[in-house]
Amino acid sequence: MTIKKFVANVKLRQIKKHMLSETFMFPQALKTPKHILVCLPSKLRELTIVKQFLPKISELFKPADIVLLSMPGIRVNDIFPRKGFQILSPTSNQLTWSGLAKKSYIQMLKELKFDLVLDLNLEDSYFTSSILLNFPEAIRIGRGNHRGKPFYNLEIKTRYLRDERNIYRSLLETIGTIRNNSN
Repeated sequence: MTIKKFVANVKLRQIKKHMLSETFMFPQALKTPKHILVCLPSKLRELTIVKQFLPKISELFKPADIVLLSMPGIRVNDIFPRKGFQILSPTSNQLTWSGLAKKSYIQMLKELKFDLVLDLNLEDSYFTSSILLNFPEAIRIGRGNHRGKPFYNLEIKTRYLRDERNIYRSLLETIGTIRNNSN
């Protein structure tokens, strides 16, 4: 383990220790989000797959505002359509030395008042982890057997292990089923 990873893990443990997550009533909580942050994956292959699911995400959470957050240093403006989405592409100066989001960047995100964070990153990321831990008041959704509690308060496990397209499809279908079956 490098010194950067060690420092990042220590800082994440400190944030986790002080995090007090809100309690949500599912499935009703999934009916009301107004501002959604979608954390995009870091690899080009997964980004291309996620692009195909943007209409589904938009349809699923209509009429919510959806903001796409790329991984630091990755500009997705050329890959992703701007229609209907705001895209944030953090720069390396918005990160700490260890790879976590700086407090000023977290504050800027908090001013956007996200009430749902959808993590589509299939690999561990210190940046995404620091974002998730700084939104205890939001519903945080990710795939099961990934980061777990307290990063997510709704984990969706799929039967797919390495098939990214089916992982994303299953994740979004499950969210849709939960939303549509609520009374």
